[in-house]
Amino acid sequence: MLGAGGGLVAVGYAVRGIVSMALSERRASDAPGMRMMDPRLMSTGPPRMDMGLYMEMFRRHSELTRRVEEIPGGVRTTTESDSPDLVGQLQAHVSAMYSNVDQGAEVMCMSGTLPTLFRRAVDYQRQLTFTPKGVVAVETSGDPDLTRVIRAHAVEVTGFVNEGMPAMMGPMMRPGGMMGPQPR
Repeated sequence: MLGAGGGLVAVGYAVRGIVSMALSERRASDAPGMRMMDPRLMSTGPPRMDMGLYMEMFRRHSELTRRVEEIPGGVRTTTESDSPDLVGQLQAHVSAMYSNVDQGAEVMCMSGTLPTLFRRAVDYQRQLTFTPKGVVAVETSGDPDLTRVIRAHAVEVTGFVNEGMPAMMGPMMRPGGMMGPQPR
């Protein structure tokens, strides 16, 4: 139990360090391959991201349910909760993300698919519907490559819902990731 607690503390420090480092940098759009966070995106209120809200949803991931249905050109996802406060947080989060995509205001996070979705925002359609228990999102594209990215993103988010923070941290901890063993 002590080892698990120490591991959680280490993950907490890692996340705090990453967020602090990203907040201290300006967006480096002129540096190829670099994706730095615009600090304005982390403040509260749509269309910006509230990092506390984001982390709260990761912490309470087990209170969320998610269904993904593949449809022609993309997916229809339904993400819901029985907790009214979490429903509100979920709706605010997805609305803010869609606003950021629409405005080209990329949000830094541990996602392998979001950079492409931000970059190609004009190439796919997004429809968001609030339900009494959450959100239904329909995302489609006529481009088969972008359809694959849309579907991969749905799988990625489902991992966040099913596993919480470990799903986000996993890629970072693997060999070649930010905190994993580096290739020699």
